[in-house]
Amino acid sequence: MKRHNPPTISPPLGQYSHGVEVPANARRLYISGQVGVGPDGTIPPDSEAQMEIIWTNIHATLASAGMTAADIVKVTTYITRAEDFAVHPRVRARHLGDNHACATGLLVAGLAKPELLVEIEVVAARAD
Repeated sequence: MKRHNPPTISPPLGQYSHGVEVPANARRLYISGQVGVGPDGTIPPDSEAQMEIIWTNIHATLASAGMTAADIVKVTTYITRAEDFAVHPRVRARHLGDNHACATGLLVAGLAKPELLVEIEVVAARAD
């Protein structure tokens, strides 16, 4: 993957790239929006714990396709409370490491259930 951050535009505001180029021969994986529901159906009351569950789900889905977090090219995050934008980049950085994938963050009025605070979807690509 080739990252694109042109010097003619404002640099990224955080740990992401403005563009990621995927080679023509790459397999692509689209992961549906994941929410912070544990395997037992419980939903933690805080956003950071929900994000940890979400990223665990994302890693498991990537692994099932023979991919890792290094293969993520796009992350879209939906957050229901503005204050959680301070938590999200820290958690994302723990799970993506040096991967500066494209990223979009949105503040939304709500998700499928009122207790859900965050939903994250990703696109991954891997040239085998």
